[in-house]
Amino acid sequence: MEIAVTGIGAISAIGNDVQENLASLLAKKTGIGKAELLSSKLAETHLFGEVKLSNNQLKAGLNWKGDAVSRTTLLCAWAMKEAIEQSGFEMDDQVGLVSSTSVGGMDRSEGFFEPYYTEQDFANVFVLGTHDCGTCTKQAAAHFGITGYATTISTACSSAANAIAMGARLLRQGKLKRVIVGGTDALCRFTANGFNSLMILDTEWCKPFSANRAGLNLGEAAAYLVLESKEEAEARGAEIHGLVTGWANTNDAYHQTASSPDGNGAFMAMSQALEKAGLQSTDIGYINAHGTGTQNNDQSESIAIHRVFGVQKPPISSTKAYTGHTLAAAGAIEAVYSLLALKEQKFLPNLNYQDPIEDNDWKPQLEVESGEINHVLSNSFGFGGNNSTVIFSKA
Repeated sequence: MEIAVTGIGAISAIGNDVQENLASLLAKKTGIGKAELLSSKLAETHLFGEVKLSNNQLKAGLNWKGDAVSRTTLLCAWAMKEAIEQSGFEMDDQVGLVSSTSVGGMDRSEGFFEPYYTEQDFANVFVLGTHDCGTCTKQAAAHFGITGYATTISTACSSAANAIAMGARLLRQGKLKRVIVGGTDALCRFTANGFNSLMILDTEWCKPFSANRAGLNLGEAAAYLVLESKEEAEARGAEIHGLVTGWANTNDAYHQTASSPDGNGAFMAMSQALEKAGLQSTDIGYINAHGTGTQNNDQSESIAIHRVFGVQKPPISSTKAYTGHTLAAAGAIEAVYSLLALKEQKFLPNLNYQDPIEDNDWKPQLEVESGEINHVLSNSFGFGGNNSTVIFSKA
């Protein structure tokens, strides 16, 4: 079975829909700057990739009823709405949802504890019900009437890539006729403070794959894809944005937060995804790298890419200097960008690059350029050595 993508939806710091995201990518326009909605002291000293819409604006656009909802859920529903409408399918009990998040409802639950501990204020205790990662999936499924299947994946920064892989497997196993897959995460104090404690946040714009890189910028986003069989898509005359042809998930278990210095997990993920897709490394026309801008990740990923592709590397770039690192949403927002690269036949540029990493025999794609792209490889690597690669191909 060939797995077709018939709908895509996205919201990030560079756009409230797919077309706005594409326009910013082609204009080399970053969305990273001073956060206006995040309630954190770090907002005064660090840069973030913040979605420009408030929670009230998101709720109004979705016609969302009730206050027991997190920003993570609202971003999720916003992107899902675009993907569903674009795909144009009829909702039935053969539609499933595989969603991913790492933050869940922490943006709401962390706001409960300060008044609780200082004033014993229980007025907002209801927000604790939004904390769990699965609540986001449950609420989004209910909002759109998805009854066939719903589950949540939380494997840190590889989460959404794993959601795409799981959705493809569900289709091939005949469990469902159609699956909505993707990821969502909102900015919150907990993750900002956590990454700051690891000393991997940059106070300036992040510089993926640059020798003088100093860390990542955190961002928030949501993106979702509608997957179904190519046969089903063609039968109903749906537009096919691309095919999901290869995927793999590996775990090198090297360290709680660091990648293997030899790039072992990333190497295995890329190699196994190519094998599943029945492709050679020379078939890949563009690599959307994980490229966080941290010392460890970019060095490790560079080594892994060289191990897989040798001297014949295709154009490579990280798009995290546009959106920030969006955690569980990263694999999904970058899946959308990979599909856009296929559709537009354009290599997406890597921002803020200055000098090559020592011993690297390549530098990232720096300008928007047209070229033949038949297959795109997208990497997403998470804490704990959880490494995922997804390959998208032209229909």
